[in-house]
Amino acid sequence: MHRLRVLTQNRLNIIAPIRCFCDGKTKNEADAKDDPNHPVTRTGRLLKRDLTNVKNFLFRERKVIGTSEQDIRDIRTRANDSEFQTHCDILIIGGGGVGASIAYWLKKRARHGLNVVVLEKDPTYQSASTTLSVGGLRQQFSLEENIQMSLYAAEFMKDIKEHLDDDVELNFTPHGYLMMASEAGADALSQNSELQNRMGAKNELLTAKQLNRKFPWLNTDGVALGCHGLEKEGWFDPWALLMGFKRTASRLGAHFVHGEVVSFEFEQNRDIQVAGVEPGTYEALNRVMVKMENGEVRPIGFSQVIIAAGAHSGSVAKLAKIGKSDGMRSIPLPVEPRKRYVYVFESQGVNCPGLNTPLVIDPSHVYFRRDGVGGNFIGGRSPDPGNEPATDNLDVDYDYFDNEVWPRLAARVPAFESVKVKSAWSGFYEFNTFDENGIIGPHPYYHNLIIATGFSGHGIQQTPAIGRAVSELILDGCFRTIDLTRLCFDRIIVDEPMYERNCV
Repeated sequence: MHRLRVLTQNRLNIIAPIRCFCDGKTKNEADAKDDPNHPVTRTGRLLKRDLTNVKNFLFRERKVIGTSEQDIRDIRTRANDSEFQTHCDILIIGGGGVGASIAYWLKKRARHGLNVVVLEKDPTYQSASTTLSVGGLRQQFSLEENIQMSLYAAEFMKDIKEHLDDDVELNFTPHGYLMMASEAGADALSQNSELQNRMGAKNELLTAKQLNRKFPWLNTDGVALGCHGLEKEGWFDPWALLMGFKRTASRLGAHFVHGEVVSFEFEQNRDIQVAGVEPGTYEALNRVMVKMENGEVRPIGFSQVIIAAGAHSGSVAKLAKIGKSDGMRSIPLPVEPRKRYVYVFESQGVNCPGLNTPLVIDPSHVYFRRDGVGGNFIGGRSPDPGNEPATDNLDVDYDYFDNEVWPRLAARVPAFESVKVKSAWSGFYEFNTFDENGIIGPHPYYHNLIIATGFSGHGIQQTPAIGRAVSELILDGCFRTIDLTRLCFDRIIVDEPMYERNCV
């Protein structure tokens, strides 16, 4: 696919409308009349549009239902009952971990200054990536941005009751990660560890012999090096974190709406000029049409919209003509669902991994960890490229465990030669097909669209930092605490992927 070479700074090269006020006639009044882009003409259009918007906002109920006072009272009652907002400052599409975190941070920082609406099509979260994840937290990445976000997540979770409601219990298990590498990946693992420790993580490198001494249940054949997290790593309850964000954001005034975006509405705005866009042709986003639970389609107007729809973010972006137009909108948002299986099993063998076992990631990319104290384990493995399962359902393939997961588990942990699968589930990764890393930041065409998606399995642990970062973009105009500029959409346009080494 042809990719436009657009400089990063062009994203912000938006020429604001020029408002001119004068007491008498302008020097070129005739030019102002004939030229639609003349400052005076544009000023008149802006003033007229602003006055119309104010009038529509003040009297929209009467315009919709007529002048009946009873009708007005009825519609107000219905709006209050459902908390449906026909207009808002910030619309967040997606109420999972990322969307709920963004809502929390916005309302925490601008309690009464912003009307925030979160749109979620599945309020039960039965198929949400957040609630179906394994809930791991680690700093064992190679990109500084991912390390920083996960370090902050560890700090946030440590002080969770200072941030969210007092009843949030994450049940954090601090047994760390153990990532192992073959001879081919040992140098990368070592370099990653050095970077992680330099940035504030704490882990240790272990040779095969050291691994055998520390984890006597482990078969180290083919393993050259292991990296074991000593602090700030482990796993937690994703549902508890999601509900903590949602309840706290709601208490602070955010509105969570059950509905699904079916379309965007566009407004041609000749007064906004964007580099690379022909003057007078800019299309602005100003409303979404939302399909409610009862089938009714209702509009929500917004000043700013955020796509945080997880695995379905790519489809939502298409509704905004991203990937379906020309210029900067010709590049699609490369996020799609990828199904992953998680199996719960118990071992019948001897010398099983003990209670302090870390989350183990094998060089073959099979992983496992203990699940509680009752002798259960959970584990799985991402499919090889080209063998992705269908995503039209959440059915579990138990043959995949027998053929792809169990042989690798048994080879690494002899006690797993005799296992029994007790249950399983599947969920969707919000998979970024471009480079398997998150996309955070403004879209280079739309002046009021921010993207926060594509974390490819890492999102839940980074939600505290993602929400804070998006709130900074909106309220401060830039990233302040962690510079995530390299993860913006621009990297896709200029074809500069941000790959992880030893990515799982």
